[in-house]
Amino acid sequence: MRLALEEARQAGRGGDVPVGAVVLAEDGTTVLAAGHNEREATGDPTAHAEVLALRRAAAEVGQWRLAGCTLVVTLEPCTMCAGALVQSRVDRVVYGARDEKAGATGSLWDVVRDRRLNHRPEVIEGVLAGECAGLLTDFFRAR
Repeated sequence: MRLALEEARQAGRGGDVPVGAVVLAEDGTTVLAAGHNEREATGDPTAHAEVLALRRAAAEVGQWRLAGCTLVVTLEPCTMCAGALVQSRVDRVVYGARDEKAGATGSLWDVVRDRRLNHRPEVIEGVLAGECAGLLTDFFRAR
């Protein structure tokens, strides 16, 4: 999560909402890829930290299936990102702060654990939640 927090800080410095993500290999320690929000920087509405990290991880391993991998992200994924997590077949999602307004891995919706879908990653929430939430609070206060 500390690496994801550093990614989030990079996003905030660039004017994007400070969210960072890291994809870990099956061993749980090897970083395959990282990303942070780049919507403002690129003008791309899909440039969320999770999507960018998943794309980079898939490129690193040479395939779209990220079975065995873990995505670590500072903020609970939205519906778009939750869908991408299901489609990428990651084994687990670890996130820091809950997103009561747009979260899709347990708070507002629970896309990743919907029994109608063919893949349901494990979800671990609340890792360094205070620090993750603090970055967001500081960012929006300054705006």
